[in-house]
Order: sequence, then structure tokens, then C-alpha cells
Amino acid sequence: MTDHGIALPVFRRHVVPAVLALASPTWQREVWLDRAQFEDLDYTVHVLFDDFCDADDPRPSLGYSLRTEQEVELMARLGVAYQAAQDAVGARAPDEVYLDSPEWPAVVAAAARLAQVMVDNDLGALQHLHDAGHRWPPGTGTVPTGAEGQGGSWLRALECSA
Repeated sequence: MTDHGIALPVFRRHVVPAVLALASPTWQREVWLDRAQFEDLDYTVHVLFDDFCDADDPRPSLGYSLRTEQEVELMARLGVAYQAAQDAVGARAPDEVYLDSPEWPAVVAAAARLAQVMVDNDLGALQHLHDAGHRWPPGTGTVPTGAEGQGGSWLRALECSA
């Protein structure tokens, strides 16, 4: 699958957490329903439909906040699932009504699949950067591998316990 890269990484830094929030019923209940928190369903929906992507038509986000065709397809599925939930409960329904609606599990499932793919794609891109010699923080040089590196102590501990 072709990784089109990300022209606007700051957009992706908003989209990925929004997708993760939609994928986590625990987060939704602990954060969205806590009036002392800033984040709620409305905020998350604005990120995914208005501000940094358009889950109703995600194709134009390819290469900006979405990396692959698979992400575009899964974002579109998330948009359809959310729209079905919104149609069932009404656009102005409180978060609790959305979370308790029979349509909500489909939103969570679509977001979970998309989150898995987005995180995997980001980690793959990070691995490619690492393999190409990019290190963090910049200027640190190469990263030791195997028993010579920091991992050596835990590797030796495993060998000793075997």
C-alpha cells in the first residue's frame, strides 16, 4: 500500500487522537461526560468533519492528514457510521444519548479499525525514518543495537533467567 506521506503533520496530530477517542468507550465516558474536561463529542466531531479532515468525503485529505487509500476508505466508513448514529439520535442530542444509542457500537468499531491502521502506518513511517539514519533527538548519532545497547541489560537478564 502506498504511503502518500503527510504534508500537514499538525493536522494528523489532531486527527489521530480524535479517532482514538472515538475508538475508546472508556475514554468517552470518563472524559466526554466530565463537564470539567475540554474534550467532548462535539470537539471530536469538529476535528474529523470540519477542521482537519472531512470524514464525509475524506479523499481530499490523502497526503495531508491521511497517509493511505486504506485510511481514506476507513475514514469514510467512520463517517457513514457516525452519520447513522447522528440520524438516529439527532444532531443536538447530548453526548450521553449518542453513547447509549444502538448505533454507537458501529462508530466505535469503525474508529477502532481506523485507529489501528493509522497508528500502524505512523509507526511504519517512523521505522523507515530510523532505518534511513534519522535519530531522535537530532544529533545523537547511531542507536546501538543488540547486547551492546541499552537493551543489553534486559537481554542479559532474560538469558540468565532461562
